[in-house]
Amino acid sequence: MIGARALRLEDPVLLRGAGRYAADTYHAGELHMRVVRSPVAHGRVRAVDVADALRLDGVVAAWTYDDVADLPAIGFRLTPREELLPYRQPVLARGVVRYVGEPVAVVFATSAYLAEDAAERVVVEIDQLPAHIDPDADPVAWVDAEQATWAAGLGTPLPEQDSEATRFVTEYGDVEAAFATGAGRIIELDAVIGRHTGVPMECRGLVAHYVEADQELVIDGAAKVPFWNRDAIADVTGLAPSQVVVRETHVGGGFGPRGELYPEDVLVALAAMRLRAPVKWIEDRQEHLLATNHSRGQHHRLRALVEEDGFIRALDATFTLDQGAYVRTHGATVGSLTSSMLPGPYVIPNFRVEAHVRLTHKTPHGTYRSPGRYEGTFARERLVDKIAAELGLGREQVRRRNFIAVEDMPYERPIQAMGTSMVHDSGDYRLLLDKMSEGYDFPGIRAEVAARRAAGEAVGFGFGYFVEKSGIGPVEGARISVDTRGRVSVTCGASSVGQGVDTVLAQVAAETLGIPHDEIRVVRGRTDRFGYGRGAFATRLSVMAGSAVANAAAALRDKAVRVAAHELKVSVEELELADGAVRLVADPGRGLSLAEIARLLEPVCAVEIKEDPGLDADGWFRSDHMTYPYGLHAAVVRLDRGTGQTVVERYLVGYDVGRALNPTLVEGQIAGGVAQGLGGALYEEFLYADDGTPLCTTFMDYLIPTAHEVPPIEILITEDAPSPINPLGVKGAGEGGVTAVAAAIASAVDDALQRPGAITSVPIRPQAVHDLAARATGSRATG
Repeated sequence: MIGARALRLEDPVLLRGAGRYAADTYHAGELHMRVVRSPVAHGRVRAVDVADALRLDGVVAAWTYDDVADLPAIGFRLTPREELLPYRQPVLARGVVRYVGEPVAVVFATSAYLAEDAAERVVVEIDQLPAHIDPDADPVAWVDAEQATWAAGLGTPLPEQDSEATRFVTEYGDVEAAFATGAGRIIELDAVIGRHTGVPMECRGLVAHYVEADQELVIDGAAKVPFWNRDAIADVTGLAPSQVVVRETHVGGGFGPRGELYPEDVLVALAAMRLRAPVKWIEDRQEHLLATNHSRGQHHRLRALVEEDGFIRALDATFTLDQGAYVRTHGATVGSLTSSMLPGPYVIPNFRVEAHVRLTHKTPHGTYRSPGRYEGTFARERLVDKIAAELGLGREQVRRRNFIAVEDMPYERPIQAMGTSMVHDSGDYRLLLDKMSEGYDFPGIRAEVAARRAAGEAVGFGFGYFVEKSGIGPVEGARISVDTRGRVSVTCGASSVGQGVDTVLAQVAAETLGIPHDEIRVVRGRTDRFGYGRGAFATRLSVMAGSAVANAAAALRDKAVRVAAHELKVSVEELELADGAVRLVADPGRGLSLAEIARLLEPVCAVEIKEDPGLDADGWFRSDHMTYPYGLHAAVVRLDRGTGQTVVERYLVGYDVGRALNPTLVEGQIAGGVAQGLGGALYEEFLYADDGTPLCTTFMDYLIPTAHEVPPIEILITEDAPSPINPLGVKGAGEGGVTAVAAAIASAVDDALQRPGAITSVPIRPQAVHDLAARATGSRATG
């Protein structure tokens, strides 16, 4: 069953239109929340008047900061650094607004339409101040001492803080000594990755109601990290965590931004408690583009010391990260991942990168599919292509010269990624390049592209290599139970953001229990059904939850075999579990079904057998290290010299995931990732006016690729490097589809223009391509 192209368990409900999303959750007497948002990027709040809104019939309440002044700033879930605390966000603007869309007030009414009308009656007076929107400019004063002290919540006074929230260095080897030798060539590159984000099909939403009879606050619509959000909301409301029940609904995409704890989530939960009524909030698309986490937005400056054969002896780098107005739940995660993953698949014996996380008057920044790696891979692979061009070497040749060798695996870099020591657990980077080159005939593609260029077309072929990370721990658990009718349930703390986790976990359990995966029910995403779960982020669930389910299935199998051995008066060594029954190896017709064994374990019988009641078992999996899948993206592009349009004709992905639990799901993850990566490479970017006004607040301004722009994705999944650090040998597949897209497209555009190093920023805009193509044509004419 593991490795089978099993059909998704999630799909029948969705295809029948029976899915339940946040907006589909209704309660009698529910109130609707509408957020009043700042219309300016930076200003001092003089007054917020809700009196006119409260005069409308059906408006129950309206809150400003004064009504929630007792609430702390929203905390960090990942990569906390103490110096970031003064930059945390209040749930409503506290005296100063710092981006267009910042929540200033909220109204609650008996219908969504009435709530929107009431919000328009709230009068907000703001003295506009100059906006700081360039993260590469010198830092400016950001929060005064009083605000910094309040946001940090440490109880000790802090001084005024400027807009550089943190600066940190990640390094190993001796970069200074390497450059001081004077041996080798120094090659430099600037690379810019535009600000964009996940824009899932479904915007955010949350529904909360307090059940007086059970003394529980029930929250529907959560995703990604329900247990962390439960604990955070418990702290805010004063309830015990056991009194807060968070339940996932179906989701229309996650990709990183969805599921984090935002100001709106806190306000919905608090209102349900204070108003003693169900409260519902559903975000619209314009709100989403203004208020939900943005991502990317980095500027890299790389300096490499390179030997004549292309070996990178040292890499010295710095980058700025445009954090936006506040530091939200991710803390320093994106900057940390950018730094630690920047070397990619290459040895680079001397390495240093300096990260600058800087605030601007823009929507706050967070994670988005392959955070830090999309950006770092673009910068690094552009550098490698430039090294090849300047040394007169082949692009593949330079990569092969720098790859970490398979015999050196596991390969440890003396740095950390997401708080874990960075150890490449397994990998054969040369082999994957060989398989891609041979399987897709790279020499043939190059020959065809060269012939088309000779005939006058602007066509190019390019590629980029990457290493991903997945499976962050430290722990995940699962419980498998069989009822007296033989029905099997897997219950765990995993979360779903549409990636097919139910199907994969059922397949893992089915492998051991010997039953079809579609006879297994998976229960997850509910904090009242399992005690612990870290959530669906960092491509972790196949590794962590999958391994926990494998361990639980093995424990249940052992228990079933012991009970059957007792009942059949044989030894456990004479039995096997197959086809949903424990049977004698020598006489398969003699045995007990799982349902029969479950009945033997009802409380009275279980005492006689000396087993705990119930045919169930828990499994836990712990890991101190992540796994590191890796891959190669390649593209053929055609440029229209007249319009500057870039058309992607072919897109190829090779990805080694250690072990593919369900190849169809892996392919789906890759294809979706490529589509999003193309958005960042060619179309998507949040732009701002000088005063901080966002210029991309609808899909007329913020362009995402459609089926017309995305070519068929040709995918090679390999399993040449199973992970040695989990029982399944699996590595995560959720982010590798996006990681190297910008790098591959830029490489291909360079090739089409026959101008190595021409593309150093994404998205690649038609005007830039048009101008570069015109200069190339002019150069040929002059020559």
